[in-house]
Amino acid sequence: MLILLTETNPNPVIDAITRVNDAINGAVWGWPALILLGITGVIMTILTGFFQVGHLRHWWKNTIGAIFLDKHVTGHTKDRSISQFQSLCTALAATVGTGNIVGVAGAIATGGPGAVFWMWVIAFFGMMTNYSENVLGILYRKKDEKGEWHGGAMYYLRDGVGAMKYGKVIGAILAVLFSVFCLLASFGIGNMSQVNSMTSNIVAAGKSVGLGIPTWAIGIFLFAAVAAVILGGLKRIASITEKLVPFMVIVYFVGALIIIFMHVSQIPAIFASIFKCAFSVKAVAGGGVGAGIAMAMKMGFKRGVFSNEAGLGSSVMVHSSSNVKEPVRQGMWGIFEVFADTIIVCTLTALTILGSGAINLETGVADEAILEKIGGSSALMSYAFSNVFGPAGAIFIALAILLFAYSTVLGWSHYGTTAVQYLFGNKAVWPYRIIFVVIVFLGSVMEAKLAWDISDTFNGLMMLPNLVGVLVLSPMVMKATKNYTARHFHGKDIKPMLSVFEDIQEMQEKDLKEKGDEG
Repeated sequence: MLILLTETNPNPVIDAITRVNDAINGAVWGWPALILLGITGVIMTILTGFFQVGHLRHWWKNTIGAIFLDKHVTGHTKDRSISQFQSLCTALAATVGTGNIVGVAGAIATGGPGAVFWMWVIAFFGMMTNYSENVLGILYRKKDEKGEWHGGAMYYLRDGVGAMKYGKVIGAILAVLFSVFCLLASFGIGNMSQVNSMTSNIVAAGKSVGLGIPTWAIGIFLFAAVAAVILGGLKRIASITEKLVPFMVIVYFVGALIIIFMHVSQIPAIFASIFKCAFSVKAVAGGGVGAGIAMAMKMGFKRGVFSNEAGLGSSVMVHSSSNVKEPVRQGMWGIFEVFADTIIVCTLTALTILGSGAINLETGVADEAILEKIGGSSALMSYAFSNVFGPAGAIFIALAILLFAYSTVLGWSHYGTTAVQYLFGNKAVWPYRIIFVVIVFLGSVMEAKLAWDISDTFNGLMMLPNLVGVLVLSPMVMKATKNYTARHFHGKDIKPMLSVFEDIQEMQEKDLKEKGDEG
């Protein structure tokens, strides 16, 4: 799938592939798909009674709050499942990536500060899309002969949509399509593009201190760093991400907060600009009146979804491996995942950039002279940090991108593994992992622009069958949510809804009774 050529070696075939990919990409990430994403989030929010707001205290207490109070949430398991906290960290490892830095910067430079507002909007409703994916993932997951949980969009498409009248063939086809798109995307946006980004930043950081680091040396280092983790399977990936993700998010959080506090007097003007530009009717980039709103909305929606992946059906594959019993419990981790990724990390990036002076807060337009000087919007965060910390600021952002991209590679390796297992069985797992780590080296020494563009398209294509599954199976999500709220908020003594499969339901129900309210 991946065609890797340097930009200096044009080819008619590559040009044709690029044109076809651009057309498909424009469709899968165009207005119809983005609107479908938004509508799905709105529908799931309504069907669950605005769970993310109405039960905010509850899901907060049972996610981030439980990390400090409930050992069952963080405790390592003896079987082949992973803890709820490990599943969150592995999912965040894949979602908190370069999109949180470079993607947000590009959204602001193109769509203005108003893009941040629409990023918040799509995240608010995306919380319930991600919640729904996780609930369905737990309801339709199964254990293999080794005792390892397997779940994800492909499973609830096959066994959920497939169980409906006339749905067997449709569900099977959608499940295969999702798995194929996921597998292909894992090599591109989950591997080579991230590695290429890491390599570029390491080279740039080396040059800033007078070191010339060859890309092949970086490739060998990253090859070893990735292989040492993913060849050990999900348990090893989870053990690394549960340490790496909190560390990198906290360090980035502190660094961004320092800059924001140094420009604290600008905070009112920054928020005013965000809300003003979100509804600006002024023309942008030669467009007609109203183009300002359209561009801000599109960039906010697109980069918000690209960052938190709510609706793509990706993170549910790792959430389904959790030792949780209650589907709604894992659904709440999905809410927190989107909250942490977009409302916290992306907002920190946006406030830092908007306080740097590179964006005119009155007009919402980026300073072209600054963009030309720093080499484009992708360097806006580096510019903001350099203004405060000097050359050390650029190095800090380079290291942040390194950690974010590395964690994304780890998370996506599991997504690709799940897709391979579904399509070809367990025998294909090791060959996939070996190919995956080899591509890590290739990604460090080759240009990967086309690979990035193609994998971005496959990433979007994953969304379409997944959203069909979420919408078709929305009654199941609503039923599971009502079952949970009836038992936990209204004290009703009714049978818990833990799985659609009778044998798993009985097993989980027995465990739930033995362990009390640790589901």
